[in-house]
Amino acid sequence: MTMSAHPGRSLFVNIPVADLERSKGFFANLGFGFNPKFTDETAACMLVGEHAFVMLLTREKFAEFTRLPMADPATHTLALYCFSVSSRDEVDAVSAAALAAGGSEADGAEDYGFMYSRSFFDLDGHGWQVMWMDPAAAEQGPEAFAASAQDADAPA
Repeated sequence: MTMSAHPGRSLFVNIPVADLERSKGFFANLGFGFNPKFTDETAACMLVGEHAFVMLLTREKFAEFTRLPMADPATHTLALYCFSVSSRDEVDAVSAAALAAGGSEADGAEDYGFMYSRSFFDLDGHGWQVMWMDPAAAEQGPEAFAASAQDADAPA
C-alpha cells in the first residue's frame, strides 16, 4: 500500500474551550504560537506544524459548526490530540510546562524504546499527548526498526 502526500493540504482540528484567553495562555506556556489573521475574540488559530493547526473556539463559536450536541471533555473522550517534539527531553519539558500551567497528568510516561510519550489534560479536560519518535523508526516503521535493532544486537 502506498501512502500519497497531498500537496497543499492542511489539517485544522477544531475544539471548544470555555475561556479562550485562558486557553491561549495555557498553550503559549507550552511553546505554541497563534496566527493573528485567524484569531479574534471567538477563535484562536494555534500553529502546530507547517500545515497543521488547532482552532481553539469558544463554545458558542464551536456550536455554529455542528448540529450535534457538544460532549463534555471531562466525562467523554472523543479524540486524543497528539503532537511530536524533537527529543525525549522535550517530551518531559512540554509535559512539565502543561502541568505548571494548570493542566493535569493523564498517564505516566510511556517508553517503547523507539517512541516516548506523556499525556495530559488541558484546562478544559481535552486529552493531549506529546511524543518523540526515533527518526529511524519514523522512516522505517516501528516493526522494521525493531527488526533492524535486533539484527544489530545479534551475535555475529
